[in-house]
Amino acid sequence: MARILVVDDDDQVRTLLQHMLERLGHEVVAATNGNEALRLYKQAPTDMIFMDLIMPGKEGIETITDFRREFPDAKIVAMSGGGRMGPENYLDLAKKLGAQRTMSKPFTFGQVQEMVEKILEKK
Repeated sequence: MARILVVDDDDQVRTLLQHMLERLGHEVVAATNGNEALRLYKQAPTDMIFMDLIMPGKEGIETITDFRREFPDAKIVAMSGGGRMGPENYLDLAKKLGAQRTMSKPFTFGQVQEMVEKILEKK
């Protein structure tokens, strides 16, 4: 069992991902923005992070950069449903800035399970 941080401003996405991860047997901590994610991680680091990229306040790209600076070993999966540029542009940038993996929204249970397995096997 891993401890996983889910960061997404969308209540439905955050809750869905939390339920999927709990169904896989993991403990989940949730945040609605980058500032909250950093605060929670500083209090108790997690085994991995699912990070939405487009959020109000401190968005995901900036938060990934902060995580890389403060916690270079953090395991991050960047998620995006698109926005104005399309998800591939945001996800490519997130990968360049330090996300180990990327995942487009909407996602399936199988995709989430695969992401967790791939990230955690690299521990």
